[in-house]
Amino acid sequence: QVQLLESGGGLVQAGESLRLSCLAAGRIFSINDMGWYRQAPGKQRELVATISSSGATNYANAVKGRFTISRDNAKNTVYLQMMSLKPEDTAVYYCNADITGIDQYHVWGQGTHVTVSS
Repeated sequence: QVQLLESGGGLVQAGESLRLSCLAAGRIFSINDMGWYRQAPGKQRELVATISSSGATNYANAVKGRFTISRDNAKNTVYLQMMSLKPEDTAVYYCNADITGIDQYHVWGQGTHVTVSS
């Protein structure tokens, strides 16, 4: 079995920064695409950013220029550096990854709360 362990959420004021981390744990041979999604209260889960195994990135328009996704393949970890946070960034942030282990896994983390006050 494999799992994703997120950390780094919290309560910040508008304009401040946060860094989320997501560690893939278990019997892992390789990790393909990794990404961050978020779900605000009363809304559907939406894409924030993705990064491929080669480092190609993709961002939602709402976060371009403010958020940066990166990964450390040696540590099986993906990060989301969030800057200039806005109240509308308030959501539960979920990590996602396509992992090759004993089997192929499409895994979600448990979510970490980010609250941005105005």
